Order: sequence, then C-alpha cells, then structure tokens
Amino acid sequence: MPTPVLQDRSVPSQLREARRQLVSHGRLPTDLIQTDLARSWLRCWEAGLQPMGRMPGAPNASGAQLTRELERQRELVAHARPVMEFLHEQTRGTDSMSILAGPDGMLLHTLGDPQFIGRAERVALRLGATWQEQFRGTNAIGTALADGRAVVVHAQEHYLERNGFLTCAAVPIHDSKGRILGALDVSGDHRGYHRHTLGLVRSAARMIEHRLFDTRHDPRQWSGLRLRFHMQPEGIGTVAEGLLALTEDGLLAGANAAALELLDLEWSNLTHTRVDAVLAEPLALLTDWGQRSSSTPHVVHTTTGQAVWVRVEAGRLVHAARTALATEICTAKPVVAAADALAVLDTGDAVFQSAIVRARKLMGKPIAILLQGESGVGKEVFARAAHHSGPRHDQPFIAVNCAALPENLIEAELFGYQGGAFTGARREGAPGRIREAHGGTLFLDEIGDMPLSLQARLLRVLQERVVVPLGGGKPVAVDFCLVCATHRDLPVEMLAGRFREDLYYRLNGLTLRLPPLRERTDLHHLLQRELQSLVPERPVAIAPDVLRAMSRYRWPGNVRQLFNALRTACALIDADEATIDWNHLPDDLLVALRPGASALTTGTHDEAGVQTSDLRALSRTTIERTVADCKGNLSEAARLLGISRNTLYRKRRA
Repeated sequence: MPTPVLQDRSVPSQLREARRQLVSHGRLPTDLIQTDLARSWLRCWEAGLQPMGRMPGAPNASGAQLTRELERQRELVAHARPVMEFLHEQTRGTDSMSILAGPDGMLLHTLGDPQFIGRAERVALRLGATWQEQFRGTNAIGTALADGRAVVVHAQEHYLERNGFLTCAAVPIHDSKGRILGALDVSGDHRGYHRHTLGLVRSAARMIEHRLFDTRHDPRQWSGLRLRFHMQPEGIGTVAEGLLALTEDGLLAGANAAALELLDLEWSNLTHTRVDAVLAEPLALLTDWGQRSSSTPHVVHTTTGQAVWVRVEAGRLVHAARTALATEICTAKPVVAAADALAVLDTGDAVFQSAIVRARKLMGKPIAILLQGESGVGKEVFARAAHHSGPRHDQPFIAVNCAALPENLIEAELFGYQGGAFTGARREGAPGRIREAHGGTLFLDEIGDMPLSLQARLLRVLQERVVVPLGGGKPVAVDFCLVCATHRDLPVEMLAGRFREDLYYRLNGLTLRLPPLRERTDLHHLLQRELQSLVPERPVAIAPDVLRAMSRYRWPGNVRQLFNALRTACALIDADEATIDWNHLPDDLLVALRPGASALTTGTHDEAGVQTSDLRALSRTTIERTVADCKGNLSEAARLLGISRNTLYRKRRA
C-alpha cells in the first residue's frame, strides 16, 4: 500500500490540534489527521496510553529473555543480519539506525550511527525493548505489525510526544505462507527525512523474504517444485522475481508478494489453490522442465493470458521419483542396458560414435578434454553429456563462455574475488566459477577467445590445482575435470601469438573433433530423435520432398540450426496434422531449401510447381501465426522462428 510522501501529510499544527481534541474529548476530527493514522491513535487511546507526560512501564526483556528470543528467532535473525549490513551501508552517516523486530515488536538486532544510537536508547530503541503500539504508541514498527503493511511515521505523527524527534519507516517481513515474522525498520532524526527511505527498507525486507523462501523450499529438502517468475528472462534470479512453491500434486504451498501480484492471488489463496488454476501449462510439463534443467527459463501463460518467463527447480523427492521409475523400468527389462547421457547422443554417425567412446573412457580421470568443431555442432551439449555419464555426475557442471564475458570481468568470474577488490564488487565477494566446479566438471567454452593475460593465470591453476581470488586471500585447493571447447584452430592461434603454447599442451590431453552436420551420416536418426522429444504424444513425420531438401542442405548453423527449425515446425503444426511440410518451416530456411527460391519476385515456378512469389505471403502468414500462438510475446516468437527479435520486427513491418 503506498505511503503518502511528506508534503501530503498533516501539518504539525493540525496534529497538535488533533492530539488536543483526543485528550479533551476522546475523538479525532477526520479533517485534521489521515485515516490510517487516526485508527492507530485511537487504538493507543483505547489501550490507555496518554500522548503527553510520563510513559507507563513497557516490557523490556532481560538478558536471558533476549537470548531465548534470539534463539527462537534464529533463522530470521541469521538471514536478516547480512541484509541489514547492506542497509546500514546505504544509510551510514544519515543520523539513523536499522532495526529488526520480531512478530511481537521486540527489537532483536540493530545497526546504526553511534551518535544517533545514544539518543535512540533514551526512548528505549534498544535490544530487548518491545515496540508494540499498546506500549509505545503509534510507531513504524508497532503500526506496521498491527496493520500488516509498510508504514512511515514522521515526527509528531508518533502518538507519544516524546518520540516526536524520530522519523521511522518499517516494512513487515512475511514467510512463504504470508505469516508476519517481524518487521524491518530504519529510524532517524526527523530533520533527515527522505521519501526514498521506505523504498529502500521495502527492498531490504524483500531480500530477507527471498532468503527465507529459498531456505524453507530448498530443493535438497523440498519435495515439490520451486518456480521463479519474471516478465523478462533476465529478471529471474533477482530480488524482483516472483517465487512460488508447489507440492508434488500441484497445490500452492508458498509464495512471495511478487508472485502473488503477478498471478493475481492473495495470501489466503495458498494451500487450497492448484497451479492449473493460475497457469495454463500443466503440472506434468512444469515437472518435466524441472527434471530436465533447472537453469533454463521457459515461457508460461497465466490463466488471464499474460505471458511470463519461469524457471522450474525440482525438489529432491521429484528427482528421486524419476530415478525410482527409471530403476523400475530397468529391473522389469534386465536385458536392456541403461543408456547414459552420451549414449542418448549416439544416433549412428561413426565419427561422433568414436568421440563418445573416447570421452566416456576419460571422464573422471585427470586428463583435460579439448572439443573442437564449428559453432552449433553441440560442443556444450556433448560436454554436459560426458559429465553426466562420468563418476562425477552428481557434482556440479559449471559452464563459462570465455567469448561472452567482457575482458574486464572474466578474471573475477573465473577466479572469484574478495569483497571490495574492485569498483562494483559485492561486499561479500564471490567464490568464482573455478571454485564452484570443485568436485565436478569445469567447461570453458570458446577457450580460444580467452585474453592472453588470463591464460597465464589459468595455466597456473591447472598446474598447482589451487586458486587465489582477486584482492588477495589464502589459496584454495580445487579439484575438477576440465573440458574446453573452441571453434578456432588453436595451433594457428599459437603461431599468431594469440594463444599460449604451454597452455595449449596442458589443455590438449585429448582432442575430440565433433563433425559439422553436413558431414554426418545420421541426419535421419537425428531428425527422428528430436521429433520424438518435441512431440512425444504422437508420431510426426517430414514430407519426403522436404526431407530430400534437408539432406542436400549444408546446414551452416549445424545442429543448432536444425533443432531450431524443428522446434519452429512443431510449434506451427496443427493438432490434426502428422507431417511437417514446407509451410511449417521458418521463412529463411524455406528460401534456402527450395530450388530457385532466391527469385522471390520473378513469379516463376520451382520443381515442385509452387509459385515462388507466394513465399513472401507464406512467410508473413507463418510469422503472424507464431506470434498469435505465443500470445503476442515477440521474444518467444522470434526464438521459435529461429530469427532475431529485430528481424521479426522488420519482417512484420514489411
């Protein structure tokens, strides 16, 4: 609920008159004081508090009582402390303090400017004091807890005159079921009031709620699904994301305020609402996404038709159920060997088979693997499959694209850093991707694009198996399997002085060349496997003339281009169709596959007798149909069509 800014508040003379009338007549004139503030003042009056004069005794916990309460609220305090340190950094030097209170208003933790803390303690803003309205009058902490909303109480808005030197902003902290766990507050001298303070406190409270949600619904213990929402894929994983926890049978078990707003729900809807009442996508599909990859965002649609991005994380028991099912199937058919992730990639090409056999023998051994091949041949997919087929399959697989990171960030990304090591560094520092790969596999994609200055540091890590973060600190031992990939010819790069010779021979334990799609002999099997994955509920074939054209095509984008084209075709095919034909293909691939398709404006006919001047109309129809299927989400439509968003905009305007 928005809190009025300072200039919208009652002026001091009005507040003094309202206070006088309350004391004299026991009522408050509605034209002198805001409605919400008046309700709080009346609650205080009915509790027997007098706004002027000495204040009656209020609860103040002893040392032993405070210790017991801190232990009882240990989880809340533990998650709030680092956030409060961040909050204090933002308000340092403003004559203020940050305060965490429990659900009963007891102050559990404080941080602030020393000169202000001394003044605050004179009005009992200290650990162990209880700031419920009935004891301390209208105040941001007590009123936020009483009303269950964010509150600013400024200067003489405090019910007790003795607190009039304060300006306070407080926000309730909710758990994932909507219960109020406490309140976060910033209090300071009223002369330092700033309208942005409440927004800062609100953001900090959301950070605490995030941490509490992640703990309560940690996939390592949580038996259901955890969903992360945002209108943009880049917003997933930030403090602005929506969080939703689902039980195994699809009931909403927990959420944060952002998810409730996005899904148009209330806290009271939790525990008796199923996910299919708020999302168009079925629970089975969400579960499958979570089991396959918890890092890949997908587009879902709310029941109101709004498209949002979501990342699904499967809990421990969901994975266990899937493993148990696989075990049951294997037990029922003991003659069939269980296929590992590398075997799934084997669709018959001899060169690819050879790479799979050799990679399987090396995974788990201290020998680096170097994957070479053109862009789009599936180097990262191969590396992930090799990891999941090896003895470290239950350990992390950490992928770093050396070409995608700015040169000034890649060092910090790889090796980590101490807090304050450079401008913009997080206060708590970061472990770095190499340390995150400890025990598992580190995959360095496009290693040929790594800056020379960092190649020496990487070589030292590979030789000594220790990493030292930026900004100093003790060396940390690391143990990981290393897989690198590049589309560059590294021996040529060495001769040109762009790649270190000693690093090359350290990486080149075994070089595996993944063939481009035009050289592979298993195109038909690749198509069949991908179609079964995309449309598992029914058989889908490719029209013979389209298949012949695909077999002749050179596929400059390799497997990535092929799979994008199939995803587009499967999205465009109707439920009653069983064959992918020309009208289901992306327009750029359609032009490339059809003989004579470059003569779009000639009106001539190709070998199949189709007039090529119709291709533009077909392209426009395909694009508009995809946009409609995506409910107007142009980013998702562009992804399905295999083109960039800019290209999609341009073609829609044409």
